Amino acid sequence: MTVVSSAEAAVVDVPEVLGCCRELVRPALQEAVGRLHPWVGEMAGYAFGWCEVGGAPVVAPGGKGLRQALAVLGAEAAGADGRDGVAGAVAVELVHTFSLLHDDIMDGDGTRRGRPAVWKAYGTGPAVLAGDALFALAVGTLAAAPGGARALPRLSAALVDLLHGQADDLLFAARPWTGPERVRPEAYRLMAERKTGALLGCAAALGAVLGGAPPATADALDRAGRHLGTAFQIVDDILGLWGDPTVTGKPVHADLRERKKTFPVLAALDTAG
Repeated sequence: MTVVSSAEAAVVDVPEVLGCCRELVRPALQEAVGRLHPWVGEMAGYAFGWCEVGGAPVVAPGGKGLRQALAVLGAEAAGADGRDGVAGAVAVELVHTFSLLHDDIMDGDGTRRGRPAVWKAYGTGPAVLAGDALFALAVGTLAAAPGGARALPRLSAALVDLLHGQADDLLFAARPWTGPERVRPEAYRLMAERKTGALLGCAAALGAVLGGAPPATADALDRAGRHLGTAFQIVDDILGLWGDPTVTGKPVHADLRERKKTFPVLAALDTAG
């Protein structure tokens, strides 16, 4: 299966491509989640928008599926079938959801995609457990895939960067707003590259590796994804200040109330001297 042909590359309908990739990946993602403990699997299903608390099926807002799409398209960029990237897509989607479950707890965010966050719906302890389970499932899913042994080091490196970025993000809260120890925009961009960009780059690189690409190709896709992730995080900060909650699914001005050091605020302070 080819999601984007070379003839169509100049006129890509992004929502359509994302939708095609989600449909391609979803059966494998659901099969992987189905291997979890039933209660943990229910929490995962709730996080993905597949069910309500208690397990009743529902169609709720889910993510855009950007990371899984990058994995599928990474395989195609390597000249392989998009299906070759599905295991990588499942792995990064599981890791991404694990990170959201834990981020919501650390940030105290009670809403995710217009619904109560998992920790609000099930409790903090259960949400931590569900996140841990998704993390372990991601590693196991990728390890079991053809070519997974070559892909695992990239996932591991991305996870280290993701956790490094999250640690910096939390530590930024304790740093002053002014003076030599303040958070500069450059430090913020590095944090964003690690926290958000590492997994986007990993997604594209995993698809390429599973599709048989040489390391140089996977490295180039990794770098592109990291740049995309940095921009994505900055846009997310902007939406947190001025976005429409009915569109974003997140409360507006929450970052300001939490006095979080977001890029627009840091850039304004840096300009002011």
